[in-house]
Amino acid sequence: MSDADFSSLLHAAEQLATDVEGNEELPRVERSLGQVLEASQELYSRVTQTGAHDIQAHLLLGSKGIDLPQISQKLETLSARRTFEPLHPIADSDIESFLRNERENAILSLIDDVNKSSLQTIEDHKWEHMVSEWNQEKIKLMNALIGTSQNWLDLKSAPEVSMMVDASKKVGPSMLDNQEMAYAKQVHQHNKIVMQGAKRPSLVQKFSIVADEFNDQKVKEMWGIIKAMSNNLPIVHNDDPLKCRSTPAVQKALVSQARNYLQQGYKTYMKSIVMDNLQNAQRGGIPGTYPLVRGFVSLRMQGQSLFGLMDGQIDGRPLWPMIYYCLRSGDLEAALHCIRQAGPGFEDFIDILEELIKNPGHPLSNKLQTAINFQYRRNIRNATDPYKRIVYCILGCCDITDEHPDVAKTADDYLWLKLSLIKTENTSNDTECLTYPGLQKTILEEYGETHYRAYEQPLVYFQLLSLTGQFEPAIEFLSRIPKYQVHAVHMAIALNELYLLGGPRTVQAPLISVDIEDPVPLRRLNLARLILLYVRRFEVTDPAEALQYFYFLRNMKDANGKNLFMVCVSDLALECRDYDALFGRIDPMTGIKTRGLIDQFNSSFIDCKLIAANVADELVKKGLFEDAINMYDTSGNTEKVFEICCTLLSQVASESKRPGSLRERITQICHNLRERHVNTPLPNQIQQTFTILNDLIIFFDQYHAKNYMGALEALSSCKIIPLSSEEEHERVATFKRLSGEICKVMPDILLAAMTILFNKYQNLRGQDQMAHMTAEGKDKQVEFLREQAEAITSFAGNIPFRMPGDTYSQLTQMQILMH
Repeated sequence: MSDADFSSLLHAAEQLATDVEGNEELPRVERSLGQVLEASQELYSRVTQTGAHDIQAHLLLGSKGIDLPQISQKLETLSARRTFEPLHPIADSDIESFLRNERENAILSLIDDVNKSSLQTIEDHKWEHMVSEWNQEKIKLMNALIGTSQNWLDLKSAPEVSMMVDASKKVGPSMLDNQEMAYAKQVHQHNKIVMQGAKRPSLVQKFSIVADEFNDQKVKEMWGIIKAMSNNLPIVHNDDPLKCRSTPAVQKALVSQARNYLQQGYKTYMKSIVMDNLQNAQRGGIPGTYPLVRGFVSLRMQGQSLFGLMDGQIDGRPLWPMIYYCLRSGDLEAALHCIRQAGPGFEDFIDILEELIKNPGHPLSNKLQTAINFQYRRNIRNATDPYKRIVYCILGCCDITDEHPDVAKTADDYLWLKLSLIKTENTSNDTECLTYPGLQKTILEEYGETHYRAYEQPLVYFQLLSLTGQFEPAIEFLSRIPKYQVHAVHMAIALNELYLLGGPRTVQAPLISVDIEDPVPLRRLNLARLILLYVRRFEVTDPAEALQYFYFLRNMKDANGKNLFMVCVSDLALECRDYDALFGRIDPMTGIKTRGLIDQFNSSFIDCKLIAANVADELVKKGLFEDAINMYDTSGNTEKVFEICCTLLSQVASESKRPGSLRERITQICHNLRERHVNTPLPNQIQQTFTILNDLIIFFDQYHAKNYMGALEALSSCKIIPLSSEEEHERVATFKRLSGEICKVMPDILLAAMTILFNKYQNLRGQDQMAHMTAEGKDKQVEFLREQAEAITSFAGNIPFRMPGDTYSQLTQMQILMH
């Protein structure tokens, strides 16, 4: 190699060294080219073995200033042992290890107990919340339940009382509309008569008159059905209504009244048709059923073919349609007149009509029954005249399965036909007959709401149920339609007053239910639940009207055996919190009580004072002690009044006096009570507690006003804490006899007393303020204050009461600062 080559190589190396050393941004390279080559080969081998992911991780973390190898070393040094290891056995002589183990055992057991307690509390709250939600869902489902229910469910009948009721809430405008208010006025008048002991008027009649004023034809017809079906039934008042309605006598009366209602209704319908078409009807001016039926048949058969009708005509009209419509209007005499005009050949039929006219409500004799059955099976069953077939079926109770759709085209016609086929007095065992329970089951269970499209035509379904004596499912169905709920509630009330409504064995039952002891398909309606559901909407805004409806529940008991009226009034009071309106107001100075809304119901079985006491008990459970005082005062329970006052005084005694505060209100209440009940005997414990707490009110008033001399005088009169060492033993003994209300205030009393002594000490130490006092007098005064402070501190440590931890430290600190 030439010198020039070495020179150029040297020059290049120097230039490279100069560039490396002169670049301050790059670190100085201390490796030779061979070392760099070796490091590069090692790095390449590691990349090929572990892959590029580790290199990318190094580059990513390195760009953020993280030294990955250093972190790996730190992680390797971490210990994986658990924080709480099992304690190893130790020797009995190793006191230090024994104490350490005991301490760790105590900590572990405390942590375990807290953990178990927390888990149990969470579990209890979870189940309580779930049960509450399920109960609400059960109430919603049971209120709409219409199927069978052989087991009673324990559901709350009263509405839940809100815990977040504003005490200043004012009663708003009435929630009652015109119809509800009209019914409510009749309810109030009825209850007033009942409370006076006069003869009860019929609520069905009263409510029917009210319903006539609503100008609603469907509502008017509903009340007409209730009035027709409840008139003069042979019901025994001291027996179960469903049991009475299952007797043959009552069933016979129900069938008769339902038939009469349908017949009178159809007669009215025929009159309206004839009056609208007088010219075509050609009725004539003769009154009576026969001319009416003749005119109606003329209109009904007008334009129709008479093919298939049998036995000719009378007076220009077909015979059997005339007889049928006479029977449909309930006039057997008119039907007899028709058959006599038909001429000879109907002697057996005439005999049947004459016997039915002579013995109304009684079945045919065996001879006539056998004759008409034989004649029907032989000649009439397959006759082409549908009117003749239906007439023979009605009079002879033949072929109860034939529904005669050619003639009985409406629900009214169908029901009248079935009621006509019922025999309440079956004199022939071999004769197939329709029973009253059988008809009830067919309408309610076999057909039901779907078949009759009940929600599209509620009047039809209500009519079918009511006219078959099924008042309970009829009213329950009507109550599910918002438009008719108000009428359903008052129908139930009116029937219940007539002892016609079947109720469940317990007020916790669903709205409609089945008792397994009742005949099929009877239902029981929970009147209490129905009234509570109705009243719930307006009970807060209209408590006076709500009380009138609750009065209908006075003879019922809740699950705990309490009078349901009293329970509902208590719940109402807790909901609306207008205690003065419900129970009257007691004058705080004279103690004279004004008359409340529930006083009108006071009787031998309704005790208004007991209701007030129940409300007070619930208020105490909810922590509303101030309202509870008024309720206990209204109930005449003076002992509980002073007991609650003591509880409230202990909570506010140490607070400063502020206008409008709870402390000021309670202080004024206690002052009025003390003035009114100055001669009322009370238990010694309550009397002592009340007196001491009132003295403590004076003490804290003086303390917050910085009148320390007056405060110490008030505290000295209480005689509950020592102000000298001689009193300490006596005050400790006295403390053990004090009530819990006074003990709760003790930490504040001790701190206030010590603060007073400390301030007096600081004033004594101020030379500029005490220049007139000699040094000897000042020292004696200081020593006296120190003695009082020591007595208070010693007293705080000797009494059997667990005070807050900072109370001891503050007392000790102030005592130390006085030395």
